[in-house]
Amino acid sequence: VNQPQNSFLPGIFLQDEMEVAKNLVMLAGMRYDYNSTHGSIFTPRLSLKYSSNAGDVFRMSMGNGYRVVNLFTEDHAALTGAREVIIAEALKPERSWNCNINYSGIIKHSGGFINIDVSGFYTYFTNKIIGDFLTDPGKIIYDNLQGYAVSKGITINTDGSFTNGIKVNAGLTIMDVYQINRDSDGKNVKQP
Repeated sequence: VNQPQNSFLPGIFLQDEMEVAKNLVMLAGMRYDYNSTHGSIFTPRLSLKYSSNAGDVFRMSMGNGYRVVNLFTEDHAALTGAREVIIAEALKPERSWNCNINYSGIIKHSGGFINIDVSGFYTYFTNKIIGDFLTDPGKIIYDNLQGYAVSKGITINTDGSFTNGIKVNAGLTIMDVYQINRDSDGKNVKQP
């Protein structure tokens, strides 16, 4: 009954960086894994980087990822309290598609310099594994989300160093994170 979980998980990762044009570099990669429980999993990615002569750098990346969740090592709620843990069905691996746009640059001045870094990101998740703590107070019911989840936002970071020895760091991140799940009537419901 208490057998350790053993997974066979060989994989291969290939990546190539190439100069597409002056100041423009492309990085393409792909990973293939075979999971003895979930089968073949392919995860491609692509990144572009443009560096201007003035020191400004623009990046754009997109790719796919997956995660096989082990509830008892990652979700400690499954091990605490007196709730019975129920796994509603054979859990599928979580999948995600993400994209990121980034700008970084340096502003030099007589008193030092200021680094600026701005990123916008969007990630779309399917098969997200969620714990239902509300249906039955004596149980935690784990299942794949019957819909999708989104994490999107923007982040701005800046740091400055000045010749008088003062250093200043500041950052701001604004995010919108939610999931869309189908209710018992088949309607999509947005939940933060």
